[in-house]
Amino acid sequence: MAQPLASTELTGLQKAIRWHPPSYDIRVDEVPIPRILHPDDAIVKVRLAALCGSDLHIYRGHGGVNAVHICGHEFIGEVVALGSSFGEEVNGRPALYSQLKVGHKIVSPFTSNCGECSVCRLGYTARCPEGFLFGSPALDGGQAQYVRVPKAGGTLFNLSEPSTWSSDMSKTGRETALSKLSDSSLLVLADILPTGVFAALQTINHPKVQPVLTGRPWPLCFSPGIEGETLSVLQEDRVFTAAIIGLGPVGVCAAISLLDAVSTRSIPFRIIAIDPNESRRTKMQAVYDTIDESGKKGGDFAVLSIDDAKVKAKEWTHGVGCTAVLEVVGNPSALSLAYDLVRPFGVITSVGVHGEPPLPFNGREVYGKNVSLDFGRCPARAMFPPAFDLLVKRQDIFGGVGEASSLIDSIVSFDEAAASYSSFDKGEVGKVIFDPWK
Repeated sequence: MAQPLASTELTGLQKAIRWHPPSYDIRVDEVPIPRILHPDDAIVKVRLAALCGSDLHIYRGHGGVNAVHICGHEFIGEVVALGSSFGEEVNGRPALYSQLKVGHKIVSPFTSNCGECSVCRLGYTARCPEGFLFGSPALDGGQAQYVRVPKAGGTLFNLSEPSTWSSDMSKTGRETALSKLSDSSLLVLADILPTGVFAALQTINHPKVQPVLTGRPWPLCFSPGIEGETLSVLQEDRVFTAAIIGLGPVGVCAAISLLDAVSTRSIPFRIIAIDPNESRRTKMQAVYDTIDESGKKGGDFAVLSIDDAKVKAKEWTHGVGCTAVLEVVGNPSALSLAYDLVRPFGVITSVGVHGEPPLPFNGREVYGKNVSLDFGRCPARAMFPPAFDLLVKRQDIFGGVGEASSLIDSIVSFDEAAASYSSFDKGEVGKVIFDPWK
């Protein structure tokens, strides 16, 4: 069993935010600082950790969890110890086993992943068979002063060496961008921004969206060189109409990403952003108003309540329904609304975390509307490169803290953990970040 590097070995106790069963019980406890347990481990000193909507499932007692554990799956920090797998002469493994060093700054996706199996090689890193979710009984989370990262060479992103990931920017461009990005801004790369990008890309690239984008009917949209019988696709048929259900932090990220995708591709669009919570609608409107024209040109965008959204969708689509719906809530009522809003041969992309209640569709409904349903967890590590590029582009939203249009509402100490969970659960605050050393 590998041991921590002698010069960085840590002992003693740390402060950590822990959930206690059965529900709504958040405490700041003193627990042992984690140690290297496997040669592939890294120990990270946490600079900042965030509170995410997914944390609320366990907080409310709906996660099927009954064990005390350290919360949180979004963190950024500094490597303070590495297992014996890391070194200069490592070959045939993910590059970080050769490149990652004590002292390097990292951001972690919300799940660990090996980076070596077929699942990871294909980019489906969220479902690595050796992966675990941070902030669960299986793997203590990052709302602590230190966190252990298993399979660290396949999991972490090295912010101290930007040549280790792909980007539309040059290495110099990435270095320049990184020098200007705050830790609080970079922290959104752990989950919410990759998940928002994932939802948008899954939607805009879905096969059933292609007739709208190409102007060619199904299935000729997949065969540009083949002519079929003449069917007149009108300009009004080529307006991409979407709804986004849920305007928490992930929903806002999905909206920003979808707006960026349609505007940069010059796709005519109409997007309805929906939430029953007025404060979340106010935040979304402020975000939209702040985005410069390059990030939202070419269409219409409306932020509405559920009832008003139903009326607007009928008006904009002449009663046919939306091309696609992004569901970012994770409950049956949100899925029912998505089904009501989507058109026949439409797409529902769900990145909300769903629990045990059954899906609100029967066989006759799903057959009768030809709707495609995409569900599941974002492969955050695979989505890191496009998320980073969007983060740099949209610093008008991701760069600030506590402003009307800022995605991040506040940075608080662990002393405010219980109150922050409670306020977030009630929809009274948006994105909250914890400083473990404050």
